[in-house]
Amino acid sequence: MSLTATQARALPSRRPARLLAMVVPPTLVLAAFVGLWYLMSYKLLAPERRFLVPPPHRVISVGFLSGENLRVLLDGLLVTTRVAVVGLAAAIIIGLAVAIAMSQAVWAERSLYPYAVTLQTIPILALVPLFGFWFGFGFFSRVVVCTMISLFPIIANSLFGLKSVDPALRELFALQRVGRWRRLWRLDFPFALTAIFAGFRISAGLSVIGAIVGDFFFRQGTTGIGILMSLYIARLQSELLYASIILSALLGIAAFWLFSGLSFIVGKRFDRSRV
Repeated sequence: MSLTATQARALPSRRPARLLAMVVPPTLVLAAFVGLWYLMSYKLLAPERRFLVPPPHRVISVGFLSGENLRVLLDGLLVTTRVAVVGLAAAIIIGLAVAIAMSQAVWAERSLYPYAVTLQTIPILALVPLFGFWFGFGFFSRVVVCTMISLFPIIANSLFGLKSVDPALRELFALQRVGRWRRLWRLDFPFALTAIFAGFRISAGLSVIGAIVGDFFFRQGTTGIGILMSLYIARLQSELLYASIILSALLGIAAFWLFSGLSFIVGKRFDRSRV
């Protein structure tokens, strides 16, 4: 359907409005949050207790504008990022393999899904010290914790997506005598992509949490952002503690948006391949 001249002229004028609609609401929420932060620092806390919630400008000056402190924080963040990336990659590989197996065989779903649910309900924090005794307190143990925390959303969302294909389309592929694995690639995966990447986005944030949890308990080896947090808590260096929390949150947000972008790109590619 072609656009009229009036509609064509109206499209560019709508773009700034859309941009403002995307930028203004989160900016207002951020401004309100910073205002509440200042209110808590200067009005709700006595001066001698202000170190518990230092004002934002103190966090920025001590944590981000000090070259030495920023270098230490970024080094720790890099270590945590490596753990999160490896743990998430392992969770994606294991989760997709398990979900595919359960989607292709009822007996596999009946056998494996209860244990996937059990994995979600196990108190991982209680097992973390055991992982240290079994595998040591280094990189591998942190990756194991990160993988366990990130695994269930990938399994659950991928299985839901793979089993949500229209039965009529399955019957059509069966009539065409399409093989199981070709049907999985040509039919099941394209329809499951939205659910699969939703699981990836959830697990991306959980992987950062898992890496930090591993740092908190495995206080040996290379120093990650979680180890720095525990040190800052012990030393009452609240400005650096808040700066490390902000960096960890930014890492989780970056991982979330990365998989959002990948979901869009991969979805477009599958759409073109089906045309």
